[in-house]
Amino acid sequence: MEQKDLQKRLLIALTLSILIFIGYGYLLPKTPQNSIDANTTTTQAQATPSTPNTITSQAKTDIVAEPAPQDDVAQSEVILKVNSGKFIWVIDKLARISQATLLEEKYKEEGELRNLFAKEGAKPLEIRFKDATLAKEAFEISYTMDFEGKELAIDQGSKTVIFTQKLSTLSVTKKVTFNTNGSYEVEVKTSQHAEYFITNGARPQADKSKYMVAKGALIKRASGEIEVIEDGDAKGDESFKGAKIISSFDRYYTTLFYNLKQGMNISILKETNGDPLSFIALNSDYAFGGYIGPKEYKTLSSINPELTSVIEYGWFTFLSEPFFTVIRWIHDHVVANWGWAIVIFTILVKLILFPLSYKGMMSMQKLKELAPKMKDLKEKYKDDKQKLNVKMMELYQKNGANPLGGCLPLLLQIPVFFALYRVLLNADELQGAPWILWIQDLSRMDPYWVLPLLMGVSMYLQQRITPSNFTDPMQEKIFKFFPVIMTVFFITFPAGLVLYWFTNNILSIAQQYYINRAFEKKKQQEIAAHHHKN
Repeated sequence: MEQKDLQKRLLIALTLSILIFIGYGYLLPKTPQNSIDANTTTTQAQATPSTPNTITSQAKTDIVAEPAPQDDVAQSEVILKVNSGKFIWVIDKLARISQATLLEEKYKEEGELRNLFAKEGAKPLEIRFKDATLAKEAFEISYTMDFEGKELAIDQGSKTVIFTQKLSTLSVTKKVTFNTNGSYEVEVKTSQHAEYFITNGARPQADKSKYMVAKGALIKRASGEIEVIEDGDAKGDESFKGAKIISSFDRYYTTLFYNLKQGMNISILKETNGDPLSFIALNSDYAFGGYIGPKEYKTLSSINPELTSVIEYGWFTFLSEPFFTVIRWIHDHVVANWGWAIVIFTILVKLILFPLSYKGMMSMQKLKELAPKMKDLKEKYKDDKQKLNVKMMELYQKNGANPLGGCLPLLLQIPVFFALYRVLLNADELQGAPWILWIQDLSRMDPYWVLPLLMGVSMYLQQRITPSNFTDPMQEKIFKFFPVIMTVFFITFPAGLVLYWFTNNILSIAQQYYINRAFEKKKQQEIAAHHHKN
């Protein structure tokens, strides 16, 4: 008997270990085998600047992409700083936006201002020529500008600066209009025909969290279809004709180009670690728009509503987008607090799903009531599985029970949970957004673990009052560990997501009490009706 109990315990421990392994494997992002910390190490391409074709595309895009020098552009080679009051952009000698620093309090990381770009890597507005000689010169010859001074304030309106680079056989002009909302307009001209490529830069490296969120390049095709090439997945020969938007992004931030009317011919290069690097392929003068900053819905929408497409939700976009629309409306028109907006949204979802949940919970009550009879049938027909199945189905039909009905409430919650998971992970609006008391940032984990622990307790209480029809003691024991497992998972989750799940549990408990009482009342009425009939 003791040996049997030990085997059961070992099986439970193994099952829990597998669940935890799978859970963390799913919730944490994959890391490419040869990924590199962009803040401390250069990529292979940057480490070998003397090899001109270290980063190239396939023949399909026909780009010779000369990498920037290994030491990038030194601070002493900064020619302009653009200050809007909300951000500072550093313009280097190659007329690239080599750094973007956010000044708002909510974007600070441990008290430090947040820089969006790594020191190494391609920068927005960087130009690379197909001709090898021009490609080399383009990284050696500094631009001049028509603005006197090194500080440009745009807090009271847009400002335009013209940058000029004179190469051996042609000159390049970048006319850039800087706007206070993080957007900008660009006109690129060359004094004579040349094939060249301009990039929106390597993706921001500002998010250091370990949540399962996409990072890489997002392309909005001419058809409006969205395609995402995640870090590590670039092939190096992808091209998109007439694309409306190209965005290089991490969890909260983006650097993007857009041309919603004419479109852009986009070519994707593969960096040595498999990350995508995007370019507009050009052979003549061209004008387009750009944006650098947080993927904040209102900001992107104010530039152009179509730019909100860069807020990426993955597989659950069909649910996530309307969910965020509702939550945003509640915040803007009802409570002006993102935490309470999440609570109200959870209540609305619960009310909408209640009719289906009601049927499922009533079915679970019936199954619980039939459990003793089920056990007798299993004992009686243990040697005849086919007959057992027939008798079980007869029992279900006779009593109006659905063996799958009890799964319905859980199945309904799964897509809702994962859609909200993506919304609450990707919503820039939650950064620095307080709820109550100790929860001062819904995008970060609860610093005192209060919400995750309350969620675990509420899950345990919900489990205690929810009828179960386990016939296998092993399954029942494993099921009882779920509150512990979920609590461990949720400790590091953003407080906004934990708040949703905790609220959902509290509402489920109230709902279960209501169902239990309704079932008991219905049962008493059936008994009374049976006695009256007899």
